[in-house]
Amino acid sequence: MGAPGMLSKADLEHRVADGEIDTVIVAFCDMQGRLTGKRISSRLFVEEVAEHGAECCNYLLAVDVDMNTVDGYAISSWETGYGDMVMTPDFSTLRLVPWLPGTALVMADLSWTDGTPVKQAPRTILQGQLDRLAERGMGAIAATELEFMVFDTPYREAFKTDYRGLVPATDYNIDYAMLASTRMEPLLRDIRLGMEGAGLYCEGVKGECNLGQQEIGFRYDEALVVCDNHTIYKNGAKEIADQHGKSLTFMAKYDEREGNSCHIHISFRGIEDGVAKVPVFADPDDELGMSKMFRSFVAGQLATLREMTLFYAPNINSYKRYVDGSFAPTAVAWGIDNRTCALRVVGHGQGMRMECRAPGGDVNQYLAVAALIAGGLHGIDQELELPDAVQGNAYTSGAERIPTTMAEAMELLDNSRIAREAFGDDVVDHYLNYARVELKAFNAAVTDWERVRGFERL
Repeated sequence: MGAPGMLSKADLEHRVADGEIDTVIVAFCDMQGRLTGKRISSRLFVEEVAEHGAECCNYLLAVDVDMNTVDGYAISSWETGYGDMVMTPDFSTLRLVPWLPGTALVMADLSWTDGTPVKQAPRTILQGQLDRLAERGMGAIAATELEFMVFDTPYREAFKTDYRGLVPATDYNIDYAMLASTRMEPLLRDIRLGMEGAGLYCEGVKGECNLGQQEIGFRYDEALVVCDNHTIYKNGAKEIADQHGKSLTFMAKYDEREGNSCHIHISFRGIEDGVAKVPVFADPDDELGMSKMFRSFVAGQLATLREMTLFYAPNINSYKRYVDGSFAPTAVAWGIDNRTCALRVVGHGQGMRMECRAPGGDVNQYLAVAALIAGGLHGIDQELELPDAVQGNAYTSGAERIPTTMAEAMELLDNSRIAREAFGDDVVDHYLNYARVELKAFNAAVTDWERVRGFERL
């Protein structure tokens, strides 16, 4: 029996015939991590789109956050005419959307009109790394831990004020706090129940350190399932907040206090009977319980973390989260249950895994998980030796540092032989252009910080 809210194609057809479902969202995750697609009448979906897919403009993988057309992308431009891509439904992802009446949703794979996959699409990039892993008889199990901040100011009012002077949903640090978090519980409960009704396994919610900050946790699963669910949850949480007359943000660093993280837990498991379920990261005879493969996996993360940082920190704002002593990592280091390290090893036996603490709430999870798989396979294939774990405070350990700017991360990725071999030049160059566009826009912007410092006193 499937998870509550998940639908088979036959289930959908019956509900459409009965008038329960009138709209089907066909969607994918774009470069910025946003749910993007079309609302399609349920009748058209059943009669045509289910079999043939739906078209969308290929500029959707070649625009900035404001949906401006920008130069530099090989797959899409004025010169090529901005043609179509095809969204092909993956029916394993078909589900109800409880917070949108009469609506179902299905995630789609992107291809060109000749059927060739769009290699630059985030879901395709992750699938490519999962295919590499499957060639070695393994699959990836993952979980993402998204933090967000809730505001009593609705989205449209926030937009009108350029997101200044927003009213946070709490007045003080609410890490693990019950009292102040209860004020948000009507919203948080609707998000949790909405996601459960959309096929996600919600484990719970806890307060975090910043004002109005929360984390809703979801059960681990196969990596592709987790990343699909992440996209649906992130979009859905905003929609539900909007329905409550509130707003929430996943941006990595909203203010000078604690940022929003997205810690990613990952492990590899051997495939048996078509399912990734055989533990390969644990060894009861090892002093730390880590198998040789797991040690090389973590060593691969250490070797590739800096050059893959752009896949963990994809925006200008991402790098402002990396502050010593903030629980966001700055040191390229690993430790056993050590939250000062970028890589934290936790669990035991089948649950032994690595937590990567580098991504923020603005991460594109498909790209980040793909980078973690690529880094791990590099370590395993090269049989890299794992250095000793950092004991104590990694912030002051003298370890190599995570890049502190997008420009630094771009240069490292551009020169990464490992990334280019794992993903291909066309993928790496595509996302380098994404970063180049963002950096150019930021460097041209005049900020409030500059006006406050320079208007009168300089």
